[in-house]
Amino acid sequence: MAVIGLDGSPRSPEAIELLEGAALVAGGKRHLEDLAIEPERAVSFEGDLSGALSRIETESGPVVVLASGDPGFFGIVRLLAEKFGSGALRVMPASSSVALAFARAGISWDDAVTVSAHGREPRRAVNVCRAHPKVAVLTSPDFGPAELAKELGGLGRTFVVAERLGRTEESVFRGDAAEVAGMKWEDPNVVLVLDEGRTARKKGWISSGIGSPERWALPEDQFEHRSGMITKGPTRAFVLSRLGPGPGDLVWDVGSGSGSVAIECARLGAAAIAVERDPESCARLRRNAERHGVDVPVVEGEAPDALRDLPEPDAVFIGGTGGAFEEIVKLCAARARRSVVLALVGLERVVPAGRILEGCGLTVESTFLQASPVEGVGAMRRVVPGSAVFVVCGSRT
Repeated sequence: MAVIGLDGSPRSPEAIELLEGAALVAGGKRHLEDLAIEPERAVSFEGDLSGALSRIETESGPVVVLASGDPGFFGIVRLLAEKFGSGALRVMPASSSVALAFARAGISWDDAVTVSAHGREPRRAVNVCRAHPKVAVLTSPDFGPAELAKELGGLGRTFVVAERLGRTEESVFRGDAAEVAGMKWEDPNVVLVLDEGRTARKKGWISSGIGSPERWALPEDQFEHRSGMITKGPTRAFVLSRLGPGPGDLVWDVGSGSGSVAIECARLGAAAIAVERDPESCARLRRNAERHGVDVPVVEGEAPDALRDLPEPDAVFIGGTGGAFEEIVKLCAARARRSVVLALVGLERVVPAGRILEGCGLTVESTFLQASPVEGVGAMRRVVPGSAVFVVCGSRT
């Protein structure tokens, strides 16, 4: 079985020979029409592809499968290899649509993240665009450039929309979220989402630019904060283990203060939104995010009202609630897809927090934490009593 990628460039003599000798040619309707494949030996990919795969399986003669760009990159090769075995495939890739889009834009892409919203829930792809400075999005008819731009409005991103690459009607448009959201677009297309203030980085060593930070649960002196009002490093390490932030996730940091938890989540690849009511703390938070090279949007307002219009989170950290404790915890528990984590100084709120989370269908774990550093005093060493904290975690199983 030959799998031939198409990118609008002339086909090789080998590809032409394979097409002419094929008993069955499978592919998208557009590819079959463009190559004028006779109806009697053509099968179109539709729906879940089960009908086309059955035709391929029962065909005794040579089979050619047509695909856009590089069929091994978010393409048909995975499915065909699972069905027929990789040894049965002869893959002839063309340039991927992502490579062509970056080429048309004149931008390098070894440090870009590629995500697909085609045939998938787009939420995770959107969250990657929130977190990372250079993202290529493979769109779908149901979630195209306009829908993507509406989700990312207000973040200062630049959009490059590349339509129908390799065809005579190819078009490349560059604009902001408002412009892209207000226009109509042709399929197929690829969207590059760029945070141009953060894309100029030193030469990397790993494609996608996603790597592990050298350290996490950073010391408190790595964050500007007000009179010790910060989630301490050991507590932060435990909190992060329960939040589980990673690429594609969105984390709310409610009562963010210095923003240490939100910033740590962003350093681990997640998108994070910090909610803080104090203007001076918001300013410190923005400086901390800039210092650590991450983008953490700050919502300056008081929960729970400041939370109501935020995009759906995977996980929520509640570091401060003020007087609306019960309402905030309930709202976060109702919205979070995976977990809600609270850091509490007073014992009196530990049991109520657990009951609220259980009432919202979450499995609750409560932990008392106290980390005491060892410091030198002359030639001696002594244990310095550390502040204690209760961590209440509710998770969906």
